[in-house]
Amino acid sequence: MRIAVAGGTGTVGRHVVSAVERAGHDVVVLARSRGVDVVTGAGLDAALEGADVVVDTLNRMSPRERTARDFFTATSRNLLAAEARAGVAHHVLLSIVGLERVPGYGYFRAKAAQEQVVTDGEVPWTVLRATQFHEFPGQILDQVPGPVGVMPRMLSRPVAAREVGEELVRCAEAGPQGFAPELAGPREEQMVDMARRLLRARGRLRWVVPISFPGAGEDMRGGGLLPDGEGPRGRVTFDEWLAAGA
Repeated sequence: MRIAVAGGTGTVGRHVVSAVERAGHDVVVLARSRGVDVVTGAGLDAALEGADVVVDTLNRMSPRERTARDFFTATSRNLLAAEARAGVAHHVLLSIVGLERVPGYGYFRAKAAQEQVVTDGEVPWTVLRATQFHEFPGQILDQVPGPVGVMPRMLSRPVAAREVGEELVRCAEAGPQGFAPELAGPREEQMVDMARRLLRARGRLRWVVPISFPGAGEDMRGGGLLPDGEGPRGRVTFDEWLAAGA
Protein backbone atom coordinates (compact mmCIF):
# COMPACT_ATOMS: atom_id res chain seq x y z
CA MET A 1 0.00 0.00 0.00
CA ARG A 2 1.19 3.51 -0.78
CA ILE A 3 0.16 6.04 1.89
CA ALA A 4 0.58 9.79 1.52
CA VAL A 5 0.74 11.80 4.76
CA ALA A 6 -0.30 15.45 4.65
CA GLY A 7 1.63 17.26 7.35
CA GLY A 8 4.04 14.36 7.61
CA THR A 9 6.68 16.45 9.40
CA GLY A 10 4.35 17.68 12.16
CA THR A 11 3.54 16.57 15.70
CA VAL A 12 1.34 13.65 14.67
CA GLY A 13 2.31 13.35 11.02
CA ARG A 14 5.87 12.28 11.74
CA HIS A 15 4.53 9.44 13.88
CA VAL A 16 2.20 8.41 11.06
CA VAL A 17 5.19 8.27 8.71
CA SER A 18 7.13 6.09 11.15
CA ALA A 19 4.13 3.79 11.68
CA VAL A 20 3.62 3.44 7.92
CA GLU A 21 7.25 2.44 7.50
CA ARG A 22 7.08 -0.06 10.38
CA ALA A 23 4.00 -1.62 8.79
CA GLY A 24 5.93 -2.17 5.56
CA HIS A 25 4.00 0.27 3.37
CA ASP A 26 5.38 2.90 1.02
CA VAL A 27 5.08 6.44 2.36
CA VAL A 28 4.94 9.86 0.70
CA VAL A 29 5.30 13.00 2.82
CA LEU A 30 3.18 15.93 1.69
CA ALA A 31 4.90 19.01 3.07
CA ARG A 32 6.41 22.21 1.73
CA SER A 33 9.84 20.96 2.74
CA ARG A 34 9.27 18.09 0.29
CA GLY A 35 8.10 20.34 -2.54
CA VAL A 36 4.36 20.00 -1.93
CA ASP A 37 2.20 22.95 -0.87
CA VAL A 38 -1.22 21.67 0.14
CA VAL A 39 -2.52 25.21 0.74
CA THR A 40 -2.06 26.13 -2.93
CA GLY A 41 -2.14 22.61 -4.35
CA ALA A 42 1.31 22.97 -5.91
CA GLY A 43 3.02 19.60 -6.34
CA LEU A 44 0.04 17.54 -5.19
CA ASP A 45 -0.73 15.78 -8.47
CA ALA A 46 2.79 14.45 -8.89
CA ALA A 47 3.07 13.45 -5.22
CA LEU A 48 -0.16 11.45 -5.26
CA GLU A 49 0.64 9.33 -8.30
CA GLY A 50 0.08 5.71 -7.30
CA ALA A 51 -1.16 6.58 -3.79
CA ASP A 52 -3.86 4.37 -2.28
CA VAL A 53 -4.62 6.40 0.85
CA VAL A 54 -4.10 9.96 2.06
CA VAL A 55 -3.85 10.63 5.80
CA ASP A 56 -4.43 14.29 6.66
CA THR A 57 -2.77 15.50 9.88
CA LEU A 58 -2.34 19.14 8.83
CA ASN A 59 -2.98 21.71 11.54
CA ARG A 60 -3.21 25.46 11.88
CA MET A 61 -3.58 26.68 15.45
CA SER A 62 -5.06 30.16 15.33
CA PRO A 63 -7.18 32.25 17.71
CA ARG A 64 -9.01 33.55 14.64
CA GLU A 65 -11.75 31.23 13.44
CA ARG A 66 -11.63 32.53 9.88
CA THR A 67 -7.88 31.90 9.59
CA ALA A 68 -8.24 28.31 10.80
CA ARG A 69 -11.38 27.68 8.73
CA ASP A 70 -9.81 29.01 5.53
CA PHE A 71 -6.77 26.80 6.07
CA PHE A 72 -8.67 23.61 6.87
CA THR A 73 -11.25 23.92 4.12
CA ALA A 74 -8.74 24.97 1.45
CA THR A 75 -6.28 22.18 2.22
CA SER A 76 -9.02 19.56 2.37
CA ARG A 77 -10.56 20.67 -0.92
CA ASN A 78 -7.16 20.66 -2.60
CA LEU A 79 -6.35 17.20 -1.26
CA LEU A 80 -9.71 15.72 -2.25
CA ALA A 81 -9.58 17.18 -5.75
CA ALA A 82 -6.06 15.84 -6.32
CA GLU A 83 -7.04 12.47 -4.85
CA ALA A 84 -9.98 12.22 -7.25
CA ARG A 85 -7.69 12.94 -10.20
CA ALA A 86 -5.15 10.37 -9.00
CA GLY A 87 -7.70 7.65 -8.20
CA VAL A 88 -6.93 7.60 -4.47
CA ALA A 89 -9.43 5.26 -2.81
CA HIS A 90 -9.42 6.47 0.81
CA HIS A 91 -9.06 9.78 2.66
CA VAL A 92 -8.33 9.65 6.41
CA LEU A 93 -8.80 12.85 8.44
CA LEU A 94 -7.59 13.47 11.99
CA SER A 95 -10.11 15.50 13.98
CA ILE A 96 -11.05 16.29 17.60
CA VAL A 97 -13.22 14.45 20.11
CA GLY A 98 -16.20 16.50 21.29
CA LEU A 99 -15.80 19.46 18.95
CA GLU A 100 -19.57 19.72 18.45
CA ARG A 101 -20.05 19.90 22.25
CA VAL A 102 -17.88 23.02 22.51
CA PRO A 103 -19.53 25.21 19.87
CA GLY A 104 -18.28 28.44 21.41
CA TYR A 105 -14.66 27.85 20.38
CA GLY A 106 -13.91 29.10 16.87
CA TYR A 107 -11.08 26.64 16.21
CA PHE A 108 -13.46 23.73 16.79
CA ARG A 109 -16.01 25.29 14.45
CA ALA A 110 -13.24 25.47 11.84
CA LYS A 111 -12.47 21.77 12.31
CA ALA A 112 -16.18 20.97 12.01
CA ALA A 113 -16.22 22.83 8.68
CA GLN A 114 -13.27 20.70 7.55
CA GLU A 115 -15.11 17.51 8.51
CA GLN A 116 -18.05 18.70 6.41
CA VAL A 117 -15.82 19.19 3.36
CA VAL A 118 -14.52 15.63 3.73
CA THR A 119 -17.88 13.99 4.36
CA ASP A 120 -19.42 15.85 1.39
CA GLY A 121 -16.54 14.88 -0.89
CA GLU A 122 -16.38 12.18 -3.55
CA VAL A 123 -13.44 10.25 -2.08
CA PRO A 124 -14.41 7.49 0.41
CA TRP A 125 -13.40 8.65 3.86
CA THR A 126 -12.64 7.93 7.50
CA VAL A 127 -12.62 10.56 10.24
CA LEU A 128 -10.68 9.67 13.39
CA ARG A 129 -11.45 11.99 16.27
CA ALA A 130 -8.81 12.02 19.01
CA THR A 131 -8.48 13.80 22.34
CA GLN A 132 -5.74 16.34 23.05
CA PHE A 133 -2.19 15.03 22.79
CA HIS A 134 0.30 14.82 25.66
CA GLU A 135 2.20 17.44 23.67
CA PHE A 136 -0.68 19.94 23.83
CA PRO A 137 0.18 21.88 27.05
CA GLY A 138 3.74 22.41 25.84
CA GLN A 139 2.48 23.74 22.52
CA ILE A 140 0.23 26.23 24.31
CA LEU A 141 2.98 27.35 26.70
CA ASP A 142 5.43 27.83 23.85
CA GLN A 143 3.07 30.24 22.08
CA VAL A 144 3.64 32.90 24.75
CA PRO A 145 7.21 32.88 26.11
CA GLY A 146 8.09 34.56 29.37
CA PRO A 147 7.68 34.02 33.12
CA VAL A 148 3.89 33.63 32.89
CA GLY A 149 2.06 31.02 30.84
CA VAL A 150 -1.68 30.76 30.29
CA MET A 151 -3.51 27.45 30.05
CA PRO A 152 -7.19 26.76 29.40
CA ARG A 153 -9.27 25.18 32.13
CA MET A 154 -9.92 21.94 30.28
CA LEU A 155 -10.78 18.41 31.31
CA SER A 156 -9.30 15.97 28.81
CA ARG A 157 -8.23 12.38 28.41
CA PRO A 158 -4.91 13.03 26.67
CA VAL A 159 -3.19 10.56 24.38
CA ALA A 160 0.37 10.26 23.09
CA ALA A 161 0.83 11.58 19.56
CA ARG A 162 2.68 8.39 18.67
CA GLU A 163 -0.40 6.34 19.52
CA VAL A 164 -2.55 8.68 17.43
CA GLY A 165 -0.21 8.11 14.49
CA GLU A 166 -0.44 4.34 14.92
CA GLU A 167 -4.25 4.43 15.04
CA LEU A 168 -4.39 6.56 11.89
CA VAL A 169 -2.37 3.91 10.06
CA ARG A 170 -4.74 1.20 11.30
CA CYS A 171 -7.61 3.28 9.92
CA ALA A 172 -5.79 3.60 6.60
CA GLU A 173 -5.31 -0.16 6.42
CA ALA A 174 -8.92 -0.92 7.37
CA GLY A 175 -10.52 0.99 4.52
CA PRO A 176 -13.20 3.70 4.57
CA GLN A 177 -15.48 3.48 7.60
CA GLY A 178 -17.00 6.94 8.06
CA PHE A 179 -16.59 8.17 11.62
CA ALA A 180 -14.25 5.74 13.36
CA PRO A 181 -14.54 4.99 17.10
CA GLU A 182 -13.02 7.88 19.05
CA LEU A 183 -9.44 7.61 20.30
CA ALA A 184 -8.57 8.77 23.81
CA GLY A 185 -5.83 8.33 26.37
CA PRO A 186 -5.81 6.08 29.43
CA ARG A 187 -6.96 8.59 32.08
CA GLU A 188 -8.59 11.96 32.63
CA GLU A 189 -6.36 14.95 33.31
CA GLN A 190 -6.77 18.66 34.00
CA MET A 191 -4.81 20.62 31.41
CA VAL A 192 -3.56 23.18 33.95
CA ASP A 193 -2.13 20.40 36.13
CA MET A 194 -0.47 18.85 33.08
CA ALA A 195 1.21 22.15 32.24
CA ARG A 196 2.59 22.54 35.75
CA ARG A 197 3.94 18.98 35.79
CA LEU A 198 5.51 19.52 32.39
CA LEU A 199 7.34 22.64 33.59
CA ARG A 200 8.59 20.84 36.70
CA ALA A 201 9.84 17.94 34.61
CA ARG A 202 11.74 20.36 32.38
CA GLY A 203 13.15 22.33 35.32
CA ARG A 204 11.51 25.55 34.18
CA LEU A 205 10.08 28.17 36.52
CA ARG A 206 6.91 29.70 35.10
CA TRP A 207 3.66 30.80 36.64
CA VAL A 208 0.73 29.01 35.00
CA VAL A 209 -2.44 31.09 34.93
CA PRO A 210 -5.70 29.21 34.25
CA ILE A 211 -8.04 30.90 31.76
CA SER A 212 -11.47 30.19 30.33
CA PHE A 213 -12.28 30.80 26.69
CA PRO A 214 -15.31 33.11 26.36
CA GLY A 215 -18.33 31.09 25.35
CA ALA A 216 -16.51 27.77 25.66
CA GLY A 217 -15.01 27.65 29.13
CA GLU A 218 -17.83 25.80 30.88
CA ASP A 219 -18.02 23.17 28.13
CA MET A 220 -14.27 22.59 28.28
CA ARG A 221 -14.21 22.35 32.08
CA GLY A 222 -17.27 20.14 32.22
CA GLY A 223 -16.03 17.26 30.12
CA GLY A 224 -17.28 18.29 26.70
CA LEU A 225 -13.98 17.10 25.21
CA LEU A 226 -14.15 13.62 26.70
CA PRO A 227 -15.19 10.62 24.56
CA ASP A 228 -18.81 9.61 25.01
CA GLY A 229 -18.60 6.04 23.73
CA GLU A 230 -16.40 3.00 23.34
CA GLY A 231 -13.27 3.20 21.24
CA PRO A 232 -9.53 2.57 21.18
CA ARG A 233 -7.61 3.81 24.22
CA GLY A 234 -3.96 4.75 24.43
CA ARG A 235 -1.72 3.02 26.93
CA VAL A 236 0.87 5.70 27.71
CA THR A 237 -0.10 8.04 30.55
CA PHE A 238 1.02 11.66 30.64
CA ASP A 239 3.40 10.96 33.54
CA GLU A 240 4.94 8.01 31.70
CA TRP A 241 5.37 10.21 28.66
CA LEU A 242 7.12 12.83 30.80
CA ALA A 243 9.35 10.20 32.42
CA ALA A 244 10.42 9.01 28.97
CA GLY A 245 12.01 12.41 28.40
CA ALA A 246 9.32 14.19 26.40
